[in-house]
Order: sequence, then structure tokens, then C-alpha cells
Amino acid sequence: MVSSFNRSPQRYVRIAGVFYLAIIALGLFGEVFVRGALVVSGDAAATAQRIADSPLLWRMGIAGDLLMHVFDLPVIVVLYLLLRPISEPLALFTTLINVVQTAVLALNKLNLVLPLLLLSGGSTLKTFTPEQLQSLAYLAIKAHSFGFGIGLIFFGVACVVRGYLIFASGFLPKALGVLLVVAGFSYLLNSFALLLAPALASALFPYVLIPAFVGELLLALWMIFKGVDLAQWRRVTATH
Repeated sequence: MVSSFNRSPQRYVRIAGVFYLAIIALGLFGEVFVRGALVVSGDAAATAQRIADSPLLWRMGIAGDLLMHVFDLPVIVVLYLLLRPISEPLALFTTLINVVQTAVLALNKLNLVLPLLLLSGGSTLKTFTPEQLQSLAYLAIKAHSFGFGIGLIFFGVACVVRGYLIFASGFLPKALGVLLVVAGFSYLLNSFALLLAPALASALFPYVLIPAFVGELLLALWMIFKGVDLAQWRRVTATH
């Protein structure tokens, strides 16, 4: 694959762009159309009732998130191969920290499985009252929110470094690099606000993540429809 990629990365970049677009779509599905629809902020009982009424939708959200993390891997590999000629140490760093992010977020999905177990009414849970089970399920969902924020710290750093590499590459638009750097800082701001100043995080969300959405969406679309400047790519790789 590496020798084929070095000759012409265009096909791989376009395929990775499709995966990247799918990641964005799956992320929106899980956050907006599943958890946004079923989780009632501050109301454990109402949240539990909605999940109990739509268990398949909740499970689809979990499955979509896990598929999103699987799709992370080919995108990470292609971006490493693409940006390695600019700086192999920095490209390797973004790859490793991106893998950490994916692992943290994938493991965090257990917090979304827990409400299904708690609300299933199994015999092992008879010592708990329904209200206690609802509160524990809501607590698991809140823990997922914090786990998601923690994972995005790693991704925010990856975006900043990767944005710099794109800016310096010459075979992708500098504007995309700037947008990805801004996206990375928006992820970092959101996550650290969540951990250090939850009230501020509530005031900033979701507006603070608009730059991240725009930057990543434009990068994915550029990868699909434009790809890289092959002449500049060959000039860069010829010197490395």
C-alpha cells in the first residue's frame, strides 16, 4: 500500500474522505438524533422512560458510535501517510494521539450500555428501587458526556498539529490547515470548560463546536472532491 500511495495518493485520499464524512454523519446521528432526542437534561425519570420506549434507537446510537470509531482507523492511516513527508515525527505523533482518542471514546460507550442494563428490570437489580435505577442510568449518561469530553482533548491536540502539517504541506489548501487548527482549539476549549467550569461549558455548547464542524466537514469534502495537488505532492515526496 505504501508504494502505491507514494505513487499517487489520490484514490486513498478520496476513500478516506468518504470515511471522514461518514464519521461526521454518524457523530451527528448519535449526539443529535439519539441522545439529543432521548436524554432530558436534569430529569432522570423522563430520560429513563424515553430510553425504555425507544430501546432500539438507543442501541442504534451506540452501534453508530462504534462504527464511527472503526472508520477512524483508515482515516488516521491515510492522513499519516499523506502528511509524513512534511514531518514524520509530527505525523506519527498525531497518529498515536488520535488512536488514544479513538480508544478512549470506544471504551466510553460502555457508559451508554449501562442504562440499558439498569433499566432492563433483571432479577439482579430487584434490591434497587425504580427511582434509584433511573438515577444510576442518568449518572452513566452524564459520565459518558465527560468521557466524550476527555477523549476530545486528545483529538483536539491531533487537529492542531495536523492542521499545521496541512498548512505547511503545499498540496492541500492552507485555509484547510487554519480551519483544522481552529477546530482543534474549539475542541480543547469545550473539553477543558466541561472539566473545569461546567457552567461555562453549558453556556458555550454547542456554539463552541461550530468551528470544529465546519473545519472537519470542509476537509472531508475537499478530500473527496478535490484530493491533493499531485504535482506539489510529487515535488514534496521527491525531496524526502
